[in-house]
Amino acid sequence: MSSPIPEHPSSGARAGWQHAVRALRHRAYRRFFLAQSASLIGTWVQLVGVSWLVWRLTHDAAWLGWTGFAAQIPILLIAPFAGVWSDRFDRRRLLLVTQALSLLQSLGLALLVLTGTVEAWHCLVLAGLLGCINAFDTPVRQSFTVAMVADRADLPSAIALNSFMFNLARLLGPSVAGFLISAFGEAACFLLNGASYLGVLSVLATLRLPPPPRRAASGSVVTALLEGARFAWHHALIGPLLFQLMLVSALIAPYVQLMPIFAGQVFGGDARTLGLLIGAAGAGAVGATVMLATRPGIHGLPRVIGRGGLLAGLGLAGFAQSTVLPLSMTLMVAVGFGIISTAASVNTLIQSRVPDDKRGRIMSLYTISFLGLSPLGSLTLGHLSAAFGAPRVLAVAGLLCALGSLRFLLRASALTRTLVQTGAQKELD
Repeated sequence: MSSPIPEHPSSGARAGWQHAVRALRHRAYRRFFLAQSASLIGTWVQLVGVSWLVWRLTHDAAWLGWTGFAAQIPILLIAPFAGVWSDRFDRRRLLLVTQALSLLQSLGLALLVLTGTVEAWHCLVLAGLLGCINAFDTPVRQSFTVAMVADRADLPSAIALNSFMFNLARLLGPSVAGFLISAFGEAACFLLNGASYLGVLSVLATLRLPPPPRRAASGSVVTALLEGARFAWHHALIGPLLFQLMLVSALIAPYVQLMPIFAGQVFGGDARTLGLLIGAAGAGAVGATVMLATRPGIHGLPRVIGRGGLLAGLGLAGFAQSTVLPLSMTLMVAVGFGIISTAASVNTLIQSRVPDDKRGRIMSLYTISFLGLSPLGSLTLGHLSAAFGAPRVLAVAGLLCALGSLRFLLRASALTRTLVQTGAQKELD
């Protein structure tokens, strides 16, 4: 039986900090953490670069929505099958392929810009290509964490650190992108991102891990996929967690695609203003991961999830009506804090309860819930914004999320009891 995940809080800030970083004592995880941190900064630099490039070429909110849709809709369609393959094949080799393909995509985008041949449809197609790659990469990478952390008791620390590095990149990346676009143009963003994949490829190629257990490929891919979906749907804890994450993803996360409108039209700024707004959300997200990483117990996380969705919804509604940049940045901090306190808490609770033989499939459902529904939201909110204005549309989306999160918050006590019961059963198993 594996070591149980600690579930009862200890006192003291020092104990909380030690809990937060304990996963770094595993050499394989530490190397991957450092390389992936640099790569994620490059990813956010490219994300802002593409968004600004599309806005510069079209000045059309619908194009922004379509670009976001193309980048993330493959996750909704492909990630479930990637989860099945993640449960059947060597995850390290799968990641080597996805990271190499991502490198080539970045270089192709940079070449189009440097040669002056780039058009908006190029951005759309290449965003779709990267979305297909990420649809394989994300659930595999989420599941691969377990292989690098030998002691299962350190898994919550690793999940929190994964979220921390993602959101630190989210904080730093937009600011770096704003500088690069102003000084050198969008191509510099894409070249930097391409270079950032080299470190991850080097680490993955040289990692020395125990051979993965042989996983019997029983039944077809579709059968295995349906088995994982039924498990999640009927699980008393995982099902409600995924539904709440879907709510936040569909209504709040698409704000990123519409930020150029606020930076350019509402505040009369440029790419640096865009970097400030997205960076402010990143600062809130980093704060959320620090808060979660220093929590030694997981029993209070259902309430954290409900409060996070409520904060994100109200923050976005307020941001949509603000015309004062410092106030808007403050509200973006709240939005970023709310989104990530929800997503990271859901990740932690699911990883603590899912069986290893279904981990890839359930994490693919997590990926769909967090990232896969966002393109539908980007497309819908982009077109609604073109018709009714981005401020009005984001305000309504934020209020709807707040109402749904309030309902979840009222169920938090019952979910906490379920969390305790499933934890006791897992330890017996």
